[in-house]
Amino acid sequence: MTESSDKYARFNRGLDMMQKVYGPSIKPMIEPLRDVPFPSKTAEILFGEIWSRPQLSIRDRRLLVIGATAMLGRADLIEQQVAGALVNKELSAEQLEEAVLQLWFYTGAGNATAVWRGVQAALKAHAGGDPQ
Repeated sequence: MTESSDKYARFNRGLDMMQKVYGPSIKPMIEPLRDVPFPSKTAEILFGEIWSRPQLSIRDRRLLVIGATAMLGRADLIEQQVAGALVNKELSAEQLEEAVLQLWFYTGAGNATAVWRGVQAALKAHAGGDPQ
């Protein structure tokens, strides 16, 4: 196998895992970035090698990412993770609310408020409503 074909095999393995994590809508957004360094490395390494390891489930990894992302106070990134969790039926609305309550005391009120906004936007979009 050549270095180029190995790179594309890792990239495609990463795309497959990204699709498992976020649902089928992610693949058309990432595929055009195959030869762009950072997005392709994200697919190859983060999803192709790390998210695909069997020691933790996708749900476990997602909860870790939600916790880490909560510290950033980024509602948009939380919304993306929650959307994936809802598509994959990994977390219910009640479990997400409980997660926000838990994070409230570890990330601070400002960050937890952003998490809450991201969760609510994802829940609304998942239910077919306008997240705005």
